[in-house]
Amino acid sequence: MIALLKNVECYCPRYVGQRDIVIANSKIERIDPAGKWGNCALFDRIIDCDGLIALPGLIDQHVHLVGGGGEHGFSSRISDIAPDDIFLAGVTTVVGLLGFDSYTKNPANLFAKAKSLKKAGLTAYIYSGSYTFPMASLTHSILWDLILVDEVIGVGEVAIADHRSSQPSVLQLAELAGAVHAGGMIAGKAGVVHIHLGDGKKGMRLLLDVLEQTDLPLKMFVPTHVNRRPELFWQAMQYCKEGGNIDLTAGETYGIPAPDAIEMIVKNGMDLSRVTVSSDSNGSIPTGGVGKIQELYDDIRNCVLKKGICPETAFGLVTENVAKELGLFPRKGVLRAGADADIALLDRGYHLEKLFCMGRQMVEDGRCVRPEE
Repeated sequence: MIALLKNVECYCPRYVGQRDIVIANSKIERIDPAGKWGNCALFDRIIDCDGLIALPGLIDQHVHLVGGGGEHGFSSRISDIAPDDIFLAGVTTVVGLLGFDSYTKNPANLFAKAKSLKKAGLTAYIYSGSYTFPMASLTHSILWDLILVDEVIGVGEVAIADHRSSQPSVLQLAELAGAVHAGGMIAGKAGVVHIHLGDGKKGMRLLLDVLEQTDLPLKMFVPTHVNRRPELFWQAMQYCKEGGNIDLTAGETYGIPAPDAIEMIVKNGMDLSRVTVSSDSNGSIPTGGVGKIQELYDDIRNCVLKKGICPETAFGLVTENVAKELGLFPRKGVLRAGADADIALLDRGYHLEKLFCMGRQMVEDGRCVRPEE
C-alpha cells in the first residue's frame, strides 16, 4: 500500500514545519514540502492531516509484557499487557522484561508474548534476565541469547539496591555485563544492561564500582527508576553529567514525577540526549498499584502543556533518544525517508488521533481499529 499523509505539521522529532509524508508498505518513502503531491492518483490512500501534528511513534523500553508482581504471593501476580493499551498510548515499539518473579513467569513466556505483539502489528524486543542471579535466559546463556535470538537486545532488569534482588557482587555484575558486551558486539546489537534501582541505601554505588574497576563502556548501562526518590535522582543527575544514560519512570508519585524531573534537568542545562523515560507498565508499584503504559504518554504530554518544554525535546525522550540507546536508530525513533513508518498523529492539544505501526493504521479518532490484512 502507498499512502499519503498530506499537510501535516512534522516533529521528526525536530520541528520541520508543514510536510507531506509518503508511506510505502512498512516504510516512510519520503517527506516532502506540503502540497507537492496534490491528489495524485499514485496513492492507494490520501489522508488530509491539516491541523494535526506528526511525531515518531513512542518507544517504551521497560514493559512487563507478561506482567510483573508476585512479591506478595500468587494473588499479587499481574496480568499480560493488551495490544490495544499499547496502541492507545501512542507506543509503536516495546521492550519486554521480567522482574522479581522469573520462576512462575519465564523467558519463554516473554518471548512468546513479544511474538504475539509483533503479529498484532507492534515492534517488540525483549531483555534476557530478571532480578535473580544466575540470570534467566532462553538458551541458558545470556551471551548466546544475544547472538542467536533476534528479539533479545540486552539484559534486564538487573536489580540492585533492592531487598528483592539476589544481591549481586561487583564481580557478578561485571561478568554479566562482559557477556552482554561480547554478545552485542558479535550480533551487532547495542548490548544494553538495563538496571533496576531500588530503594536501597547504596543507590547506584554497585554500578559505579563496576565502572571504576572495569573497562566496560559507560553507554551500555541504563539505570532506570532514577526518579524513585530525591537522593537517588541527584546521584543519577551527576552520573548523567559525567556521560551516563539515565531512564526516568513515568507515573511516579512517591518520588519525583517525571515531568518535574525533566524540568529540573532542563533548568540545570544538562545534555538531554542521554535521558529517556519508560513506563514500567504492568509492573508492581512499590507504594501499591500497577504501572500503566498510558502514563508514559501522559507524562510527556504534561511536559509540553504544564512545564512549557518544547515538543521536540519532550517527545525526543521517548523516541530518538531511546532508539539511539537501544541501537535501533535510524530505523526507529525518527520521521525520515527509509525509517519504519511508525507515526503518531496528534491534535493541537496533543491528544492521540491516529497511529501507524510499520505502515498499518492502528488508531483512528483516538480508538483502536483493525487494519485489513
